[in-house]
Amino acid sequence: MTSDIKLKDFIAGVKQRLSAAYPAGEADAMTRVIVEELLHYTPVDAVLKSDEPVSGYISGRADEVVSRLLGHEPIQYIFGKASFCGLQLKVTPAVLIPRPETAELVDIIVKEWGDRTDVRVMDFCTGSGCIAVALARGLKFPVIDAVDISGDALAVARENAASLNVKVNFIQEDVLSLDVPSSPEYDIIVSNPPYITERERGGMEANVLDHEPAIALFVPDSDPLRFYTPIAGYAVKALKAGGRLYFEINPDYVDEIIAMLVKTGFRDVTSQADMYGRQRFVTAVSPLDHD
Repeated sequence: MTSDIKLKDFIAGVKQRLSAAYPAGEADAMTRVIVEELLHYTPVDAVLKSDEPVSGYISGRADEVVSRLLGHEPIQYIFGKASFCGLQLKVTPAVLIPRPETAELVDIIVKEWGDRTDVRVMDFCTGSGCIAVALARGLKFPVIDAVDISGDALAVARENAASLNVKVNFIQEDVLSLDVPSSPEYDIIVSNPPYITERERGGMEANVLDHEPAIALFVPDSDPLRFYTPIAGYAVKALKAGGRLYFEINPDYVDEIIAMLVKTGFRDVTSQADMYGRQRFVTAVSPLDHD
């Protein structure tokens, strides 16, 4: 059964409804995703088929999606997937939606380690597994462990690794109570832990506050380095000589994180800006010798 609405009018209607709540560019992008997901049309297809009718069923599904978007539900959760480093990952409300900045962190690691083989990697606070899975695809024959406290998040991460045919050893553990290994094990330790302070809630969008998991976002105002400090304490013992620690950080605390890493014993501690010019990443080199 088809309605008398043409595709071009269907698209215009979706875009108009979304424009009431979102900037024009964002509404355009969401409309493209809806057309691709519901009709499996690329933007070129949409132009070529602009006069074709759209079924009442598809129109109804689009109405549901738009209503959810107007309620500020992230489109990635609505369709259950997100793009990251050229990969399609499953996402649910149990995990954060991967951000472009985090993909930059993966790129930094692959650029520095891409010519090495058999490196061993630990990813703390793995969430959807986006970093671990992308590194499993981007590095040569790595051995990758990934830790998260959430069993629901790890279930999503395992699905992502399986669907992309990579091997990652996922472990359910609390980063705040890590057992330090007896000898150095890792070449790379990476983490994008919770780092948004509670006082920053007021400036955040409803789609994040109302739908993404708070456990993966926030730390107390009184303890902004809550996750960085124990991970650094673990990493300074667990990294092989010359191994590297990589953090995604809250730019407001770059100086404190660098000072903590230097005090912990790391050398060559540096920060790097993200695509928006904010100091978003800190890297540090393991001490040459271990006690």
